[in-house]
Amino acid sequence: MRIARIVALLEEKKAEDIATFDLREQDYITEHVVIATTLAGKHALALLDHLKTTLKPLGEEFYAIDDGNEEWIVIDLGDIMIHLFTQSYRDRFDLDGFLKTYNKPN
Repeated sequence: MRIARIVALLEEKKAEDIATFDLREQDYITEHVVIATTLAGKHALALLDHLKTTLKPLGEEFYAIDDGNEEWIVIDLGDIMIHLFTQSYRDRFDLDGFLKTYNKPN
């Protein structure tokens, strides 16, 4: 339900190519990861603001936010990590590819 709400909020504000990863069965730092592509740095900040203003009143706790670089914003909700990337940063760091192969047997 929380993941679906986050995805819907991102879609509502025109985030693109949203991917979710369920890592509960993996040895990873969080249980879920949501990745979305932003149209530009300012769009990433607008998405962050939308998530905060909508989710905080619902009791969601934002443990940490790394918004020092608008190209890649990381939001830590404890058991959910949200990554907001510009397309160039998403391509460059390929977190999707890493998470798709994370902790799989060879």
